[in-house]
Amino acid sequence: MNRLLLIILALLLPPVAVFINNGVGRDLLINVVLCFFFYVPGMIHALWLVTK
Repeated sequence: MNRLLLIILALLLPPVAVFINNGVGRDLLINVVLCFFFYVPGMIHALWLVTK
């Protein structure tokens, strides 16, 4: 998938971007928990995973 589209998706819907980039796994679970409690750390985590 296009990297720019993944970055935009990571800003709007972080768990979806992590799922598309990494699939179901530990990273998705961490991101869902971060987004559930606080949106911004989940967004930062998703951006980090998408851009690394």
